[in-house]
Amino acid sequence: MADNFSDDDPRRYLRDQGFDAYTAEDHATWSTLAQRQRAVLKGRVCDAFIEGLDALGISDEGIPDFRVMNERLKATTGWEVVAVPGLVPDIVFFKMLADRMFPAGYWIRRPDQIDYIEEPDIFHDVFGHVPLIMQQRYADYLEAYGKAGLVAAEHGALHRLARLYWYTVEFGLARTPQGLRIVGAGIASSPSETVFSLESASPNRIGFKLARVMRTLYRIDDFQETYFVLDHPDAWPELDIDALLPLWRELDALEDLAPEAVLLSDHVLTRGSGEYHAAKRAAA
Repeated sequence: MADNFSDDDPRRYLRDQGFDAYTAEDHATWSTLAQRQRAVLKGRVCDAFIEGLDALGISDEGIPDFRVMNERLKATTGWEVVAVPGLVPDIVFFKMLADRMFPAGYWIRRPDQIDYIEEPDIFHDVFGHVPLIMQQRYADYLEAYGKAGLVAAEHGALHRLARLYWYTVEFGLARTPQGLRIVGAGIASSPSETVFSLESASPNRIGFKLARVMRTLYRIDDFQETYFVLDHPDAWPELDIDALLPLWRELDALEDLAPEAVLLSDHVLTRGSGEYHAAKRAAA
């Protein structure tokens, strides 16, 4: 039973997906979300994302069965998706990633929550995150991130890792010969942010630098004011612990940067107008 494990033991949070318990309405909600998002992602998301969806059998026909999906995922990158009841503690999350387990909520939003939910559901976690785990470099990055998180917890640097995850895994963009493409799951699972991140004149789009990202605050309640852009969809940052420790000490002596900040040292791909967030603030 889960209660036999300590609070920081990942086994405490593991659940059976309960695939057979999903209702016809649950599967219909997934289908609506997946059909809509596949359409809006066309020409906007990196090729590896669509390839991952197809290779894993993540379709618009209904909620995927983790057992089937994991057979393909384990065979390719050694990862598995594990069902959890909701957000897990940071240490548990890092331990899971370090062991090549990706925690995913197994519940799905109600039909009246199609456009917005506060806590990530199975659509965000599986449709948004899992396809790129079929990409070996990304799979290795997630494992390294989990191991770095365990070290960060001992050195008061969890906020640095949270910012890195936010601006890469959740809201990252990447350059390709065809133009900017989405690599972040928070964008890839949101039809409105899919368009905003690439096509709005409002946000900044700035070349990725590890130290810069770890200094930068982010928005959790709205579209991002800045998106950081990898050099290409496979250019996930190296997370060498021996290099991270002195970097964190250096950053502790510097002020945090606001989400809309643009520095003279930035490689600015797009200097945003800020009009979207300015209008929101004016209306508040």
